[in-house]
Amino acid sequence: MSITKIKARQIFDSRGNPTVEVDVHTEKGRFRAAVPSGASTGAHEAVELRDGDKSSYLGKGVSKAVSNVNNIIAPRLVESKLAVTQQKEIDSLLLELDGSPNKATLGANAILGVSIAVAEAGAAESGLPLYAYLGKLAGHTGDKMTLPCPAFNVINGGSHAGNGLAFQEFMILPTGASSFTEAMKMGTETYHTLKKVIQAKYGLDATNVGDEGGFAPNVSGAEESLQLLSEAIKKAGYEGKIKIGLDVASSEFYKEGKYDLDFKNANSDPTKWITGQELGQMYSDMIEKYPIVSIEDPFDQDDWQAWSDFTQNTKVQIVGDDLTVTNPVRIKTAIEKKACNGLLLKVNQIGTISESIQAAQLAQSDGWGVMVSHRSGETENTVIADLVVALGVGQIKTGAPARSERVAKYNALLRIEEELGQNAEYAGERGLSAGTTPPALLKQ
Repeated sequence: MSITKIKARQIFDSRGNPTVEVDVHTEKGRFRAAVPSGASTGAHEAVELRDGDKSSYLGKGVSKAVSNVNNIIAPRLVESKLAVTQQKEIDSLLLELDGSPNKATLGANAILGVSIAVAEAGAAESGLPLYAYLGKLAGHTGDKMTLPCPAFNVINGGSHAGNGLAFQEFMILPTGASSFTEAMKMGTETYHTLKKVIQAKYGLDATNVGDEGGFAPNVSGAEESLQLLSEAIKKAGYEGKIKIGLDVASSEFYKEGKYDLDFKNANSDPTKWITGQELGQMYSDMIEKYPIVSIEDPFDQDDWQAWSDFTQNTKVQIVGDDLTVTNPVRIKTAIEKKACNGLLLKVNQIGTISESIQAAQLAQSDGWGVMVSHRSGETENTVIADLVVALGVGQIKTGAPARSERVAKYNALLRIEEELGQNAEYAGERGLSAGTTPPALLKQ
């Protein structure tokens, strides 16, 4: 069945900034998708088209992207008579219409909105839940499907927080849970315990939440944050069952070939900036001391040598985000340089469902772990919950268990687990790569 109508509009994301929503109509009904937006964006990711008119929405309007859907994409897709189940062909047509290497013509936000809405329509046409339909597109066979281990971002620093902390995210991963439902129990209990630990040390206002639902206490640095997490995990009764993940987002504090851990201070002392090697040693010391299993963007997105040196000598998962930007070309370079062993998969970094599947499979072909991710500016759309189950990669990060635009994804996963029943398998730590060892899920 083909598309009868496509309509895009401007709505708002969780930060109050405009974003794109797309409705795709078929004879089966209306299928809707909304697009997320990042704050710390990689220099190499697909272009999110904003209007740039400072007098309207502070330059962040998306009327151009909306117009591109309504006036360029819609007529061509309707005219093409492609069936909604032809996801790959539809995504290829979108790329052809754009014609640029980074989706700068129509905007990745315009293209992605259409791509997701088409997938929703395709699932309905096939009579399948979205996760099963996307699984089919990704070549999944058999009845069993894998529920991911969530990585809850519970302490915020970096660009997402007003404290002095350079590292952007400190996450807890309930690897020792027996099901996704239990992982949520462990994660939420630890989150509430952490809240009490922070309030006792820093006062009530230290537990206001950031864009992704995490706390941003006025800590002195990474060590203090790791101590807080360890204390909360222990007090909640989950020592050994909950591990720690970091998203350093170090491109944010890379200056003149060095790393400035005091980058939020306008008068930071350049003599205290450190080299990639020194930063790598800092991570190694933390890994020895704390149950850290994953580090994302430990180095700048173009500091390839530091990535390669560190990944060769580590025993944890090293995730590329700004480094790889879900882009097959960047992923291939990272594979050649042995720069990392994990991919952060953000659908809006690449811009279509088909390319997202391709990126995950390319990373897995080299034995990488894959973590499906939200953005800091989110909507109530839950496609990433379906996608992570479809791909069977076993890892998702979509914020703290707070704020509805984050919890919507976790709730969607609870429903999927319930629906799958005996066919649901919880990934635990089997989705994580560890140094040169690929994820156990890949070996099945």
